[in-house]
Amino acid sequence: MTESGNATRSGLILGIGAYALWGLLPLYLRLLRGVPSLEVLAHRIVWSLLLLVAIVAVTRQAGAIRAAARGRTLALLAASATLIAINWLVYIWAVQHGHVLEASLGYFINPLVNVALGMALLGETIGRVQKAAVAVAAVGVAVMALSGGGALWISLTLALSFGGYGLIRKVAAIDSLGGLTVETALLLAPALAVIVLAHGSGQGAFGQDRTIDLLLVLAGVVTAVPLLMFAAAARRLRYATMGLLQYIAPTLQFVEAVMLFHEPLRPVHVVTFALIWTGCALYAWGGWRRAG
Repeated sequence: MTESGNATRSGLILGIGAYALWGLLPLYLRLLRGVPSLEVLAHRIVWSLLLLVAIVAVTRQAGAIRAAARGRTLALLAASATLIAINWLVYIWAVQHGHVLEASLGYFINPLVNVALGMALLGETIGRVQKAAVAVAAVGVAVMALSGGGALWISLTLALSFGGYGLIRKVAAIDSLGGLTVETALLLAPALAVIVLAHGSGQGAFGQDRTIDLLLVLAGVVTAVPLLMFAAAARRLRYATMGLLQYIAPTLQFVEAVMLFHEPLRPVHVVTFALIWTGCALYAWGGWRRAG
């Protein structure tokens, strides 16, 4: 196999692995249902930062990260850190409170939100097929909204926060490891405050049960590993290929919601998902055709 072929093969393995891990994340978070969502987020930040700092030390990238994380870039990372914290908190809450279906819908919508943001804010141009994809998905969201679906806010918050996060990271002049490390460091103080306040009130989860303690510590690995796998895959694969792989995660979440967590799949969900899936299929096909 050629060097290019090896890179593509390893990229596919890493990409599929990253999206599969994200798709299976609800299974992990359900084990932490007894821990308040904000506290889970706080531990996720603390343990992720410890792991990332270790990786930065081993790879000797601390100097480059300090040099990059200044001025405008640091301000952008403060904004992206806020958005990813909102995204993580809403996702954790959704899983813990039986809204995995709406969470999966949010991540199906997300690629189409990225297209819309790119058009509106970056002046990007797309083909007619992808414009149709965004329009079809918008109809799906409208159907859900008009039905009075109270949990649509979860889908939209996840899609918009992650879309905004991706937009900022696209223009921030720093690599994925450095950006994630700085973002997590910026979130450390409020995360520690949450943990200290929880323990001060006698409600802190850490130190009460060894299994819960282990799950909270593993939050660092669960957060950082798929992100690093994704970054490595993105360097090896075409953008169109990554565009197709990204549907692995919400598909797994959808299956888990219906088959494992037995969340109700109402008629409005069926109509909404059918429209969103049609939009996603059009978007993926259009992207593949333009890249071909």
